[in-house]
Amino acid sequence: MHDRGIDTGPRPATTSPTQAPPTSHSGMHSAWADDSDIPPDTWGRRPRTRRFSLPWAFLVVIALLVVGRFVLSPHLTAPALQTWATIFVAICVQALPFLVFGVTLSAAIAAFVPPSFWTRALPKRPMAAVPVAGMAGAVLPGCECASVPVASGLMARGVTPSAALAFLLAAPAINPVVMVATVVAFPNEPMMAVARFGASLVVAVLAGWIWLRFGRTSWIRVPEHRHEGSKVTAFLSAMRHDLLHAGGFLVVGGMAAATLNVVVPREWLDSVAGVPWLAVLTLALLAVLLSICSEADAFVAASMGGFSPTAKLAFLVVGPMVDLKLIALQIGTFGKAFALRFVPLTFTLAVLVSALMGWMLL
Repeated sequence: MHDRGIDTGPRPATTSPTQAPPTSHSGMHSAWADDSDIPPDTWGRRPRTRRFSLPWAFLVVIALLVVGRFVLSPHLTAPALQTWATIFVAICVQALPFLVFGVTLSAAIAAFVPPSFWTRALPKRPMAAVPVAGMAGAVLPGCECASVPVASGLMARGVTPSAALAFLLAAPAINPVVMVATVVAFPNEPMMAVARFGASLVVAVLAGWIWLRFGRTSWIRVPEHRHEGSKVTAFLSAMRHDLLHAGGFLVVGGMAAATLNVVVPREWLDSVAGVPWLAVLTLALLAVLLSICSEADAFVAASMGGFSPTAKLAFLVVGPMVDLKLIALQIGTFGKAFALRFVPLTFTLAVLVSALMGWMLL
């Protein structure tokens, strides 16, 4: 059974507008059993009574890292430790402005763009809606953390799943913030940004078309979202949530990249990097494991000396489309049956298209 086109007709209400959601003794919604499509908004979050803002804590940590780099530098006598600290701080400091800007734009789009915009902007034919939705990622910034809820919201509003999935893959990879970050991270390789844009868009469109042709409605669960509170509240909540998660993964990715450059023997890296297909697979798998935000992954890739531009391109294309946090989000939002089919499809397409695009342009 193939995907259906856009359906803008009325949908039956699942709950009464005045009906309050059940709560447990802890004050959190306990309606997940009745609305099993997605976890409630409060699931996995701290109670609202706690005033401490975690994103500010992340910014404080980054500031301490920068200050500590200069304060502790005279005491870091081991060359390897000095190299590790320099690489780690450089990655975090370079990527932080793009990360904050991208998360801000993503939260603004999720909170302020009206639902009717999507049904008016996309063609009614699913085959044509897929590339249009993919290209929309070039003008509508969004990180990986935001792409899954946005895509599920599109499906809930009647957009064909294949088009929503194309947007899910393209938006974190080809949006303006990511493209500018890639140009800054690779100042001597201007074609890297071009290759990343082309390869990511091709993968998104191919994945959407393949799902349109072979996907079945029983494989994907379309959530029904409830939006509560004002738009400003939704914006601040989305920004706080995305910045916290993306910032944490940036720190982990920076530490891993710095460790890779210092701890792993250069001979081993040279042996892996010297085999083209092995280098591509190695960095593609590393992108899945590191789960770095797309606004920051270019700086991590640029720090991986010894690997070919094509292998780095595979890291940049695979990361925003397939990583551990995305797999978890997709399972929780669209179901395990969807993730078991869509994740291997996306990874395979990303590796093959990256290798081909790298051979042609880099």
